[in-house]
Amino acid sequence: MKTKTITTLVIVGLIIGLSSYGLFKSATGPGEYDNLANCLTNKGIKMYGTDWCSHCKDQKVLFGKSFKKVDYVNCDTRKQDCRDAGVSGYPTWIINGEQYSGTQSLSELARLSECTLG
Repeated sequence: MKTKTITTLVIVGLIIGLSSYGLFKSATGPGEYDNLANCLTNKGIKMYGTDWCSHCKDQKVLFGKSFKKVDYVNCDTRKQDCRDAGVSGYPTWIINGEQYSGTQSLSELARLSECTLG
């Protein structure tokens, strides 16, 4: 009986450990849209938004983990940068000097920027 309990605890521990490792690895690994996010940033393309904007949150969700690679200007903390860029709504993308307001699909951002999606 004692051996069965120890074996069960070991198995449960291994399952939890391996699951945690998998979750940690996926949270820190590359994002699905890293190439697009890197391309946008390398071309000087920025997204302007705020923490409270629901459409900005939607835009971030589309990028998933890759959003950390997007050049994002938080207008809550960098108000003057947003004023200087002429941003009046959120989110706003500035691509080749043109403003694009609202949540943009990733395929539209790729098309506008001449970056690849994948």
